[in-house]
Amino acid sequence: MHKKIKSLLISVFYKDGLEPLVKALEQLDIKIFSTGGTQTFIENLNVRCNAVETLTTYPSILGGRVKTLHPSVFGGILGRRDVEQDMHEMSQYNIPEIDLVIVDLYPFEETVVKYTAPLFNEDVASIEKNIIEKIDIGGPSMIRAAAKNFKDVLVVASKEDYHPLVELLQNQNGETTLEQRRTFAAKAFEVVMNYDIAISNYFNSQLFQPYHEKKLLRYGENPHQQGTFYGNTEDVFVQLNGKEISYNNLVDTEEAIQLISEFNNDVCIFAIIKHTNVCGIAARNTLKESWDAALAGDPESAFGGVLITNAMVDEATAKAINEIFFEVLIAPSFDDVALKILQSKKNRILLQLKTQSLHFKVQYKSLLNGTLAQETDKGNNIEWKEVGGRQTSEDEKQDLIFANIVCKHLKSNAIALIKTRQLIGKGCGQTSRIDALRQAIEKARQFKFDLHGAVLASDAFFPFNDCVQMAHEEGIQAFIQPGGSIRDKDSIDYCVHHNLAMVITGMRHFRH
Repeated sequence: MHKKIKSLLISVFYKDGLEPLVKALEQLDIKIFSTGGTQTFIENLNVRCNAVETLTTYPSILGGRVKTLHPSVFGGILGRRDVEQDMHEMSQYNIPEIDLVIVDLYPFEETVVKYTAPLFNEDVASIEKNIIEKIDIGGPSMIRAAAKNFKDVLVVASKEDYHPLVELLQNQNGETTLEQRRTFAAKAFEVVMNYDIAISNYFNSQLFQPYHEKKLLRYGENPHQQGTFYGNTEDVFVQLNGKEISYNNLVDTEEAIQLISEFNNDVCIFAIIKHTNVCGIAARNTLKESWDAALAGDPESAFGGVLITNAMVDEATAKAINEIFFEVLIAPSFDDVALKILQSKKNRILLQLKTQSLHFKVQYKSLLNGTLAQETDKGNNIEWKEVGGRQTSEDEKQDLIFANIVCKHLKSNAIALIKTRQLIGKGCGQTSRIDALRQAIEKARQFKFDLHGAVLASDAFFPFNDCVQMAHEEGIQAFIQPGGSIRDKDSIDYCVHHNLAMVITGMRHFRH
């Protein structure tokens, strides 16, 4: 069904590429209604434009929040031309038909990115106010109304469609087909959907909601870089001792808390984090044993690290920890004697956890003048598919579960070697999986660990059987990996032939 466009409403934030469209509308003698800055832009092109106030009889009010929310506007958009009652009511209340709606939305996402830039200097209240004011109300409402009534109305919800619209109007002398209107309506609903998701993510994100604190740090990742923290650490921990927490301390602390939240409290866990990688971790019956085993895994890397445990720090453990240099110690509690021992060095940062896990659904990373967002990797619901030459023993199963968690917290490409729930070798941040394995084996040898009976976890599949063969030659008897390679069978066949255990999880854990 062809429809001739006789009138339109246009209200856009960005004016880029708008002039050719306005000129095309003028040539087709289409009556233009507009608002605020868009109206001024059009009139500066010497094109006749009617203020939307001529429809509503109200000026823009409430600081510009209310301009188009009126029956004369929405009636003109939503009125069904083939429904007699609609047309009668539109005539009764002097509501004109609006055949085309051109709207782009306030730049909400761009504003969030701008005000969360590390060097942005503005107070917390102003940041929140500026972001909230970029939540468009009238725009999405007009877009949805026009898209809903696509049988009679064409809607354009993105400046990317200005040029296609000009071509369409010129080629068809201001007429549109039903299929064309349906296509533009589908695009419009997608625009509004993505806009609403961005707003929802803002309100649900621990990173952006709310701005309780904006703290200027001593410096960023390096001394020549300025660093700023936006957020509220008081919901997560209390600092009991030490110097001001730094940018790098915060980065490692976040990773440490994410790691410890993977484990239940039925066994003592002690972990050591360095540059966001686990360099030592162990599970034992007592905290002192856990600390000794975690430190033994890589005592060199532990120097200057961030330490975390899921148990109360007691006197015996505090005395042992006190013998090495570390930046941060995180624990749910400290007994009085332990705290006094650990506070003997004034710069040592001691953090008491209020919560063992960080409850946020989305992770953000800024890049290319924009922001990436993804769901937090909470995936531990693995398939556990035994595909090797034999079933895993109960001890191997416990070590493989432990290894899979540890490997998840190493930078890709990552390999974790575990024996009796102790990290004895790791390879991380390597450009090939076999290099990661070589590094892990070398670490184990460096600190005199026997790899016979150890298990291996990989953060991604084995595209060849070389890693499995190399590990087996060192004495490793069980493997856990996500699977998914077109050559999975190579590694599986090796395990079957040599009576080795292999578990496929169906879930990879890349970390970049």
